[in-house]
Amino acid sequence: MLISKPSKRPGLRDVAKIAGCSYQTVSRVVNDDARVSEETRERVLAAIEAVGYRRNAAARALVTSRPGAIGVVSDGSWRYGPMGALHGVEEAARNAGHSVLLTVQERDAFKSLEATLHRFADAFVDGIVVIAPLRAEAKTTREVAASFSWASGLPVVMLTPDPRPTPGIRVVTEDQKFGARLATRHLVRLGHQHIVHLAGNQKWLDGSVRLEGWREELLSSGLPAPEPIFGDWTGQSGYHAGVRMIKEGLPDAVFAASDLMALGMMRAFSEAGVRVPEDVSVVGFDDHEFARQFFPPLTTVRQDFKALGLRCLKVLLSGSDDDHLSEPIRPRLLVRLSTCRKARP
Repeated sequence: MLISKPSKRPGLRDVAKIAGCSYQTVSRVVNDDARVSEETRERVLAAIEAVGYRRNAAARALVTSRPGAIGVVSDGSWRYGPMGALHGVEEAARNAGHSVLLTVQERDAFKSLEATLHRFADAFVDGIVVIAPLRAEAKTTREVAASFSWASGLPVVMLTPDPRPTPGIRVVTEDQKFGARLATRHLVRLGHQHIVHLAGNQKWLDGSVRLEGWREELLSSGLPAPEPIFGDWTGQSGYHAGVRMIKEGLPDAVFAASDLMALGMMRAFSEAGVRVPEDVSVVGFDDHEFARQFFPPLTTVRQDFKALGLRCLKVLLSGSDDDHLSEPIRPRLLVRLSTCRKARP
């Protein structure tokens, strides 16, 4: 029987149609998964040959020590955290000799995530990293990626601020709650008692875990947690928050969920003659490249994006369940000149 080859480049679904089996079965065959009978394997291999599917050529290249590619899914955010995470993954992959295939999903929902993962499988990536900083993105990844990973045999790592484990995928995270507690603890130890949190957008997991860390540290220190002031990560929202604090009464100190919001707030303080740190101590989060250029230089929490990228690659390529690789990476506090001990009345 003659088999006409598809007009476009053949993929796994074309092979599955000809072999009379599921997409998942074909994926298992090309990934050398043992959960396939010899008869089915031979039928799939014959279909691969018939349609001219080229994945075997890529496999032979790997055997000859030519490294493969890592698939990365991002929401295209320009925010410092997601961009830093993407750079960390790309750098780690490049240093390991792997190329990176990047696809950008719809913000918030990742509605086409399943199709994207299958396209990565067709492109013969060695594994996939999904960067999911928003609640809805992490939720979709947990629902879709676990079943995909089991069916395809490809490892999937989710890089997210939410450390909860999910069967079928590995989660890599930085302990941002711990970072928020470090920032708040620093202010408490300086003698500040009225510590306000300038919070980030709560659709972002970064925003919610930093808020939780601030609140938990205050409560564990025996201090009340005042109502947070919510911003949207922008410097302008920080400026408006600063104006509000000036009108309603200044706190002893502010922990801002991002350096950019801290910068806007400090501008509002400066315009009103409020001194940092003499009148209000300020701590940010991110250690953005310009944080040390603030006036005064900003005390802030630094995330280790390079370590995050390396961790993703190790988890992705090792295939092990090493508990050490599951531990969140801890950020560190950089003390500069925007905080000081509270003056006694």
